[in-house]
Amino acid sequence: MSHATVLSRAGMGLNAPLVSVEAHLSNGLPAFSVVGLPESSVRESRERVRSALICSHFKWPDRRITVSLAPAELPKSGGRFDLPIALAILVASGQLTANALTNREFFGELGLDGSLRQCRGLLAAVRAATLDQRAVILPAAQAKTMAVVPGSRVTAAEDLLSACGLIKAKSLAVIKVKADTTSTQKPASTAQITGQEVAKRALEIAAAGGHHLLMIGPPGAGKTLLAASLPPLLEDPSPSDQLELSLMRDLLGLEPNSGRPFRAPHHSTTAAGLVGGGINATPGEVSLAHGGVLFLDELAEFRGTVLDLLRQPLESGHISLSRAKGTYQYPARFQLVAAMNPCPCGFAGIQNETCRCRPDVVGRYQARISGPLLDRIDLHVRLERQPAAVLLRGSNSESHTQDLRENIERARQRQHERQGCLNAMLNNTALLQVCPMEPAVRHWFEDACDRLRLSGRGIHKTLRIARSLADLAQDSALSEVTLLEAMGYRSKLPV
Repeated sequence: MSHATVLSRAGMGLNAPLVSVEAHLSNGLPAFSVVGLPESSVRESRERVRSALICSHFKWPDRRITVSLAPAELPKSGGRFDLPIALAILVASGQLTANALTNREFFGELGLDGSLRQCRGLLAAVRAATLDQRAVILPAAQAKTMAVVPGSRVTAAEDLLSACGLIKAKSLAVIKVKADTTSTQKPASTAQITGQEVAKRALEIAAAGGHHLLMIGPPGAGKTLLAASLPPLLEDPSPSDQLELSLMRDLLGLEPNSGRPFRAPHHSTTAAGLVGGGINATPGEVSLAHGGVLFLDELAEFRGTVLDLLRQPLESGHISLSRAKGTYQYPARFQLVAAMNPCPCGFAGIQNETCRCRPDVVGRYQARISGPLLDRIDLHVRLERQPAAVLLRGSNSESHTQDLRENIERARQRQHERQGCLNAMLNNTALLQVCPMEPAVRHWFEDACDRLRLSGRGIHKTLRIARSLADLAQDSALSEVTLLEAMGYRSKLPV
């Protein structure tokens, strides 16, 4: 046989289109060429494959070798095609039989000694192969990672020789690997927070309804500790959210983790770092926080152009990146928790503190947060410095935190049973249906919205918060007290 085909897959974000690796041996001067729109990392596979075959005691064909990666219009990058290229050459030269190549896909970068090295982005390829009901042979170092794909048939190979042994075998032994669900995170607990009852109440509402939260207060008020206390109040992520998060972490070469993600990028992060981008359009922090919490500390220190990129994912729950190679779409459904000082010195409007900033400086500082972005954040909370007597008396017990978590869980379960999603994700039509009010309460709320000049988004945000408050109190209808408390979280930045 002078022709052979081995199946593999390219990487296109969370998609993994099928690639046929074809090898053809012909007479003529010895040569080795790779066609099919390969990038430099793929073209360099010629040297890796040649050395790996020789070091694995195979014979290198002294013929004209042409390797085609089809479809030709699909860009190919990375070293994942080394193993399928080597196998295709071996089958085409008659050193291997092709009886085990059908319904199997191969991935892996080859070392010069024939060893198999792990590659980025294989999790998406394994998921696509599983959907097409094909088994997968890949580097042994990544076998445990692939366990997050349900129903996958993964076989691990240490090197090229072991991969060839699997091909020669009549049956392919599938390695069963248990997914590692051990969480490496140790998030803070609300039991560590002393005082700040208003902020803890806002944290409870945010956890119950999936709302975004902005905390404004002086340095040392506990904003960071409050933000880190949100993930433990949430239930475990769904299997679909966990799989999507693992797929995106794999694209960046990160290990999968369990539990709700908590991402806290520095305020110097770039637009590509926050929402994703680059040549290959890799996911950013908003996608790595999918299903969890994105904490932006020192919000006013972020560049305005970077912050405004959050508008789309806050509304839609995904981010779209357009490049010359195509459009990449990543999930980005997260809870935004932001913290900022009221002014550069941190003490504008704070009781018993003197602000050193001029009024125009304070105004410019707060103006760094655009109105449209501020309007998309559900809860706005002012924090004050706590007296020494409050700080020294200690915090709540862990049992109080457990009771809080159970109350939040009941509220979230109530929402899922009623509407199938959290209150923060309701569309406007469904929101009005689940917010019944007495005629007198409705008239009062309409008048209050007009007097406060709330935008349409602000009115709907207020209703969502009120609905979460009612769910925490196990009330079916919205009361005037509930709406009044909800409106208190929609205040503007102080000037």
